[in-house]
This record gives sequence, C-alpha cells and structure tokens, in this order.
Amino acid sequence: MSVPSWSLHPQLDADTVPVGELALSRLLLATDANFPWLILVPRCEGVSEIIDLDAPGQAELTREIAVVCRALKALVPCDKLNVAALGNMVPQLHVHIIARRRGDPAWPKPIWGVVPARAYDSAARDRLTAALRDALWPT
Repeated sequence: MSVPSWSLHPQLDADTVPVGELALSRLLLATDANFPWLILVPRCEGVSEIIDLDAPGQAELTREIAVVCRALKALVPCDKLNVAALGNMVPQLHVHIIARRRGDPAWPKPIWGVVPARAYDSAARDRLTAALRDALWPT
C-alpha cells in the first residue's frame, strides 16, 4: 500500500505537527488552535484522490478515518465532526477531520478563511497529541 519514496507535501509539513503512523496514513495535528483539526495523509506516492487508492487502500483509509474520528470525539467535546478530502490547495491526498462546536469561530460555515489561524500554546498542543497517541496506540 505504501511507497518507500513517499514524502509529505511541504505545505502539510509546515501547517501541522506529527501525531503518529497508522497502517496506511500519517496522522497530523493542524497547528490552528481555533479548531481541533486532524489530517490523515496516506503514505502513497502520487495519489491525489481516494479513488487513486486500490480497493484495500480505500478500505484501510475508511477504517482509519473511523478510528481517528472516534478518538477525537472521545477527547474533544463536539457537536459535529467534519470529514473532507478537498485538495484544492495541496494536491497530495489528505483527509481533514475537524471537531466542530456550535459557537466556534466559524460555526456553521466551513472553517477555511473565516478567522485567522491561531497558534497552539505548546503545552495544550502537547497534551492533545499525547491524549491522541494514548487513545490510538494504547500501551
């Protein structure tokens, strides 16, 4: 499923911090603290659409989306989980998983371009990434 020469798109690298590796995808936390926002990036070179993955890859990505959604929802109070694979700005296949709350800075609209990005306090970011790791990869 994955290709050894795979690399993360520079924009995704600049806008996220790593959380961990799943069977198919790298899990990232977006650095915009306005929203609890995770990004799954399948480690497959040259893939821009979900339909570019073979059938087992599509099934694995769907499974990973569900697992990550459950973990995020268990850790972060939310009214809705937004899940989307847009790729208009970054062609590399990636799936956004965003916990939304009524009254968040963009509710009920999409989050893009509504408010300026807000950096995480490093302690809050580290607590969230640690909690996600504990939920997804219990020891």
